[in-house]
Amino acid sequence: MELLLFHGLIAAHIVTGATGAVAFWVPVLGRKGGANHRWWGRLFNRCMLVTGSLAMCMATLTLIDPIGTHPHLEGRFEPAFLRGIFGWMMLTTGVLTVNLAWYGWLAVLNKRGGHARNRTPLNLGLQFALLLASLNCSFQGWLIGQPLMHGIAIVGVATVVTNMRFLRSESPGPTYWLKEHVKALVGAGISVYTAFMAFGSVRVLPELALNPVMWAIPCATGIAIILWHWRAVDRQSAARRTAPA
Repeated sequence: MELLLFHGLIAAHIVTGATGAVAFWVPVLGRKGGANHRWWGRLFNRCMLVTGSLAMCMATLTLIDPIGTHPHLEGRFEPAFLRGIFGWMMLTTGVLTVNLAWYGWLAVLNKRGGHARNRTPLNLGLQFALLLASLNCSFQGWLIGQPLMHGIAIVGVATVVTNMRFLRSESPGPTYWLKEHVKALVGAGISVYTAFMAFGSVRVLPELALNPVMWAIPCATGIAIILWHWRAVDRQSAARRTAPA
């Protein structure tokens, strides 16, 4: 029964994750601010919230019964390893995905004079949850000797630090919200592609799940997209400031 539930969660996770992975590119590559951008952006955001939540459920089941949820890996990996990688690390990436999707969505909803509304109990609570999950992920990685878990923890802590800097700012600049919106939702996109490339590969070749290249490719691509959009925001802002009245 537990394995059936786990497989059901995987199936739902794949459906919502794949839908989000496709929807991700429409607002990233398409015209910004239009109806098309908003519709696909909402679809992507909702998919990420569900996908991240499903990842947390799968991680919890793995923590409870690592062999029962991954019987095909019995004899190849120790239960402590499965708990670390497919339990604690997946739990952290799930919290990270939900954190970024919700935070990035609030940033755009409250862009016009409503910055204080970004500091909701849920949004602040997600920062605290991600910080705890990241620190625990690093600790668990130390226990089982998996440095990749330290890398995920660093990403999580960096997310919390940058998110809180924006949330605590009293008078954010006119483009601050937009840069945070881009950072958060592209970051959520990075997480879903990382899951497909890294965690998904465990079914085909389990050793690939820990290959740094499988984690580095989506991360590097996402950072490049974020920096490109940030430069575009700065150029547009500078052009508006220098435009004749």
